[in-house]
Amino acid sequence: MQTKTLSFENLKYDLPASLVVFLVAVPLCLGIALASGAPLFSGIIAGMVGGLIVGPLSGSHTSVSGPAAGLTAIVLASITLLQSYEAFLAAVFIAGLMQIALGVAKAGIIADFVPSNVIKGLLAAVGVILIMKQLPHAVGYDADPEGDFTFFQLDRNNTFSELFYMLNYIEIGAVIICLVSLGLLILWEKTSLKNFNYLPGALVAVVSAILLNEVFRAAAPSLTLGASHLVSIPVAGGLSGFVNLFQLPDFSSLARPVVWQVAVTLALVASLETLLTIEAADKLDTHKRQSPPNRELLAQGVGNTISGLIGGLPLTSVIVRTSANINSGSVSKLSAIFHGVLILVCALFVPALLNKIPLACLAAILLFTGYKLAKPALFKEMYQRGWNQLVPFVTTIVAIVLTDLLIGTLIGLAVSLFFILKSNFRNPFEFSTEKYHVGETIRLQLAPQVSFFNKASIKNTLEQVPDQSSVVIDASASDFIDYDVMEVVDEFKNVKAKERDIKLSLVGFKEKYEMADHVQFVPVLTQDLQANLKPSEVLDILKRGNERFMQGRSINKNLLGQVDRTAGGQHPMAVVLSCIDSRTSAELIFDLGIGDIFSVRIAGNVVNEDILGSMEFACRVAGAKMIVVLGHTACGAVKGACDTVQLGNLTGLLERIKPAVEAENLTTENRNAQNTDFVENVARLNVGFALNNIMERSPILAEMIRNNEIALAGGIYDVKTGEVNFLNREKPATHPAIKAIAAVNRS
Repeated sequence: MQTKTLSFENLKYDLPASLVVFLVAVPLCLGIALASGAPLFSGIIAGMVGGLIVGPLSGSHTSVSGPAAGLTAIVLASITLLQSYEAFLAAVFIAGLMQIALGVAKAGIIADFVPSNVIKGLLAAVGVILIMKQLPHAVGYDADPEGDFTFFQLDRNNTFSELFYMLNYIEIGAVIICLVSLGLLILWEKTSLKNFNYLPGALVAVVSAILLNEVFRAAAPSLTLGASHLVSIPVAGGLSGFVNLFQLPDFSSLARPVVWQVAVTLALVASLETLLTIEAADKLDTHKRQSPPNRELLAQGVGNTISGLIGGLPLTSVIVRTSANINSGSVSKLSAIFHGVLILVCALFVPALLNKIPLACLAAILLFTGYKLAKPALFKEMYQRGWNQLVPFVTTIVAIVLTDLLIGTLIGLAVSLFFILKSNFRNPFEFSTEKYHVGETIRLQLAPQVSFFNKASIKNTLEQVPDQSSVVIDASASDFIDYDVMEVVDEFKNVKAKERDIKLSLVGFKEKYEMADHVQFVPVLTQDLQANLKPSEVLDILKRGNERFMQGRSINKNLLGQVDRTAGGQHPMAVVLSCIDSRTSAELIFDLGIGDIFSVRIAGNVVNEDILGSMEFACRVAGAKMIVVLGHTACGAVKGACDTVQLGNLTGLLERIKPAVEAENLTTENRNAQNTDFVENVARLNVGFALNNIMERSPILAEMIRNNEIALAGGIYDVKTGEVNFLNREKPATHPAIKAIAAVNRS
């Protein structure tokens, strides 16, 4: 199906997913605020704005916005530098306006220039970080707050040393809750329970964890998890207390240059992280939908402007919540919006209930999400793709784990760019629209060398292809196609073409690309198409085909496919009577395929009883809409008639051309085959006599012509240029036969 960005039909998928995202988002919002040195509630504000403001404005189907772990270090340093959280809020407000300007300037296009191996490395790195960062919470060691994804942590440990230090602080109750939660998540994933769309496994895990901790409190106090191991959202004393948690920016601080410096930094970093996240989200999206990056920058800009106005942290599109959203089965952006509603409602009315959720349970949810992002199968796949894919992928993972998302991605991008520049600076592809007799077909002819640099162009071109159209992607001339381009083609074939009812044919892909030729349509005339064709349309089709032939743009036809499609019957549009000359194949001259025309070939394109009978069958019985008599320059049969050649059975055939020789009265000297002008005049007259013979000797065809059921046309094919000159294009000549040709075509 073709999914919509915002669709109430998908509530059964989006509502459960929003619950999961909400459960993941709350502790992350709080943890990021704590790690940033900001008021705890500022993270909750940013989470609400991400859902309620950015959600509706965003063009992404699956991404979720909120306070970002990647901005933690910048926010902490900025608040320290400005010495005022209110001044920092002013910088956030200005940063939002700058992001809006970037969106208007269409700066989002840079997202298409991040290679697939780097994006996959980013996703895997987030998975690895989630696993390493959540293991301490899983065993009850919560010294480092949720949401701190930096390598060097607030508790003075780093990501690796924390894994050893936590062994001295294991809480058995936390371990039990985490294992039970993981078990429930796996059970929901691997069994028929996953079909209960309105009851996500994560919600079951959270409810079970709360109940289990209450059981510990009653039956085994030593296992009970205290407040330091639970979610800790600020509890407001009624509506007025809730409102007091919001803060206003200090706009007077805008006179300080350092505030603008912070704003520029926030705008650039937040924009880059957002663009990377939505690119990664599109990779995870099962429908492979494309998020509009410029619209996303506008949405994030509005979100940061409002967040800065009411006391919230700066926000971006965030990969952890986004991946949790996708893994939970979200279909449209209603999930992101509802998660913001849930944050608002729960923060206002039931914060005490949220504060009963064990962090160990949320750790289980994030561990499960992390495993999905960093599955061993992904590493195996990248290894099989070769060093040019594996090295940037691994480099991105290591760099992000040791630094942060933005710096690590830039390092991975630099390594990937090295491999690209080394071997992949290639020529662009060729795009054309070909008009067959059965309709228009869009052809994407890949160049001999297709690199990552062509990814954005190919991706955007395929996005612009109209629904229900016919598309051919032809790789027959390609000896190198970058993996990123192959991935775009594969997504278009397996997802987007099906959802948009696009008939797709892939041809010429070599075995090394692991993509077999995929033919969904073959342009052949059906009975319905033939019946709906008018004679004038047939003539236009022949003229356009000849133009393509002359320009060297003949349509690439799937001839074997046409053989298969026409095996059960034929419905040609025209009869072409041409000469037996080896240079005058009508199918080639008019750029046609198997089953398109009845082709009658005889020396000198003369008319006899057998040929008339064949034409009557073609038009009256088989439904052809036009008869074309096609002579040609330098015709051997016409030359033989001009020289009165006597040669066995050929003599009788040449006698049929004699009337045209005798009727030619424009030439008084050198009336022989050596006189090119004389031969050409005779060839034209010969076509005219053939047309007259058809009208005079076939009452069936003459009646069909008078009734406008079929048309009759004559033409001369130039063997030097490949052009067909239809005689009705020329100025009327003095000879009666030429006038007759013009009269027939006018009728």
